[in-house]
Amino acid sequence: MKTIVNDKQETSATRIRKRIRKPRMPWKKLLLAMVAAGILCAAAGAVVFARLVDHQDIARLEEPLPAATVIYDQDGKEATRISLNAIEPVSYGSLPKPLVDAVVAVEDKRFFEHGGTDMWGISRALLTNLTSGKTVQGGSTITQQLAKNVFLTQERTWTRKWKEVLLAENIEKHYDKQQIMTMYLNQIYFGEGAWGIKRAAAAYFGKEANRLTLSESAMLAGLIKAPSALSPFKHMEQAKARRNVVLQLMKDQGKIGAAAYDAAVSEPIKLRSAEAGKGEAMKYPYYIDQLIREAGDQFGITENDVLHGGLRIYTALDTRMQQAAEQVYAQESLFPPSKPDQLIQSGAVLVDPRDGGIRALIGGRGKQPFRGFNRAVQLKRQPGSAMKPISVYTPAFERGYTPEDKLLDEPVNFGGYQPKNAGGGYHGEVTIYDAIVNSYNIPAVRLLNEMGIDAGMEAAKRFGIELTDADRTLGLALGGLSEGVSPLDMAEAFGVFANDGTRMPAHAIVRIESADGMLLAEAAPEGAAATEPAVARTMTSMLQGVVQEGTGEAAALDGRPIAGKTGTTQMPGMAEGVKDNWFVGYTPQLVGAVWLGYDRTDAAHYLTTTSKAAAAVFGKLMGEALRGEPVMAFPKANGVPKKNKNDEPPAGQGEEKPDRGKADKEDKPGKKDHDDRPGKGGKDGPKEDPGPPDKHKPDHPKGHGGGKPGKAERND
Repeated sequence: MKTIVNDKQETSATRIRKRIRKPRMPWKKLLLAMVAAGILCAAAGAVVFARLVDHQDIARLEEPLPAATVIYDQDGKEATRISLNAIEPVSYGSLPKPLVDAVVAVEDKRFFEHGGTDMWGISRALLTNLTSGKTVQGGSTITQQLAKNVFLTQERTWTRKWKEVLLAENIEKHYDKQQIMTMYLNQIYFGEGAWGIKRAAAAYFGKEANRLTLSESAMLAGLIKAPSALSPFKHMEQAKARRNVVLQLMKDQGKIGAAAYDAAVSEPIKLRSAEAGKGEAMKYPYYIDQLIREAGDQFGITENDVLHGGLRIYTALDTRMQQAAEQVYAQESLFPPSKPDQLIQSGAVLVDPRDGGIRALIGGRGKQPFRGFNRAVQLKRQPGSAMKPISVYTPAFERGYTPEDKLLDEPVNFGGYQPKNAGGGYHGEVTIYDAIVNSYNIPAVRLLNEMGIDAGMEAAKRFGIELTDADRTLGLALGGLSEGVSPLDMAEAFGVFANDGTRMPAHAIVRIESADGMLLAEAAPEGAAATEPAVARTMTSMLQGVVQEGTGEAAALDGRPIAGKTGTTQMPGMAEGVKDNWFVGYTPQLVGAVWLGYDRTDAAHYLTTTSKAAAAVFGKLMGEALRGEPVMAFPKANGVPKKNKNDEPPAGQGEEKPDRGKADKEDKPGKKDHDDRPGKGGKDGPKEDPGPPDKHKPDHPKGHGGGKPGKAERND
């Protein structure tokens, strides 16, 4: 029997069969096509990458020196070049194996395995940085570091990183690992003026590179990261800690055994007695040092960037003033006689108060290593009476006091604190003008107590002087700071008076460009009102009196108005010893600050000079610096408006017991003899004995000879 199927049933069945017979998606073919396309793209990428690598010009590796960094002065004229012509290359055979192993361990542990770029290392560093939330590891290989130092500008971009990779790959194609390591160690900066491993071995250990021990090799390898901050001459404990990190890495990577590690960690560090690699050949070494410091602190451009990067750095430098300052500091007769075993040191800076530009800078006397201690900017010493115009008399004038107002110079006791004048005498009722000109101590302390310590703290902050809670004492009136200040700090602060009340941040760098003209950094200093113009002019009038008839007469210049203030601090534990001499002064177009003292003060090393010492150096320095410059007059002081003093912080706020003992012990004992030593008639230094000096630690804070920051400057 024939089965009859209706149209609807036939249609449905046909549709089902068609769906069953329809071929599936060709996913396997698609996958194969994608793989093939990927292979073709990779091959094409490899070809393009190889061509890009081949097109990288690495001929400069055969040149003896990297490109020079050019320094321009304030007029845009070339002032000097930083050229690493002190490099003395050594062969790979002269490199001890422990040195190579140490550098590889700390800088690039897969150096002998990768082809210039370590993708595994980059991935590991990226993962570590992501998990830690900050950059704690870098992925650059030694070959990449060599490429960056020799060929590239220091812009921090992905483009530069890409060029670095291409260059590294091409370097690896043309040089073997031994050649790359040799070039790297021959041109890198190790600090203390030592470029290249040969000079580094001589600078730190006084020996040839091939005689370096395992411990010494590890220390030099550790310096590569931050040669200035880790120099054993200035930071022995940090240098030892870094050395031990390198040794631990060598042990972990199987380059040394446990016995060798223990012996190296225990090996005493024997530095050469006198640092090598001085930097006499470099022009303006202290100014260059400040450039490097500013570049790092303000713009993130490293020391190696400046030294090796072929940069173009435009500055506020006045080469004539800088040369004049260097000539002044070369005149030994201007400075007090030193002890045979230690030179009386000094630091000075000249700043244009109108724009904050550092025109000249001197960081020390005698032969100093390049990037050694720069006393113009790194020093931290108490300013003594040079602080009075800032912490006492400016806030007083702001509150309505006038130069004619009377203050009492008689014995006083503030909760156990009994300030005294340097000569032990008293002068009864004196005007504020007389108190400033003769630098009396007691009136200044009385006045700060009357206004309240917060008035002095707040004024110091406006003038750019960083204070802490430890400074919240009446000792602030006499410059008894817990840490201290540098000449640069004081020059910037006194620039407020010269610039009608506006503080301009002191700076050396105007802008930085790469070798091809790309702008890398630019300074944009903005002035900040620190006090009223009328107050600044009144203070200038008072400080002119200091030079004309007061404690700063040695700073006077014929035919040129000068305002300024002396500062002298007492040697702790000694009735007549002087620890620090200061003079800070200015004309309308230039501020200068000079400090004198021993780096390491103790019972055998202290100043016996009067306050004229620093003032005399200042006078000679400013006279030479301003030679040929126009004579400018200060704006006329019209006085300050009278205010209701009772509206200000009440007296008594400052009656907590302040630091005492090492605050200023200045200044003028009489018209005939400006001897400011206690017992000689001087007028403004407390006579309390703060205890014996620290005979074993230098007075510098972090970065100069050990000891806790500021410890030697406390007025406890």
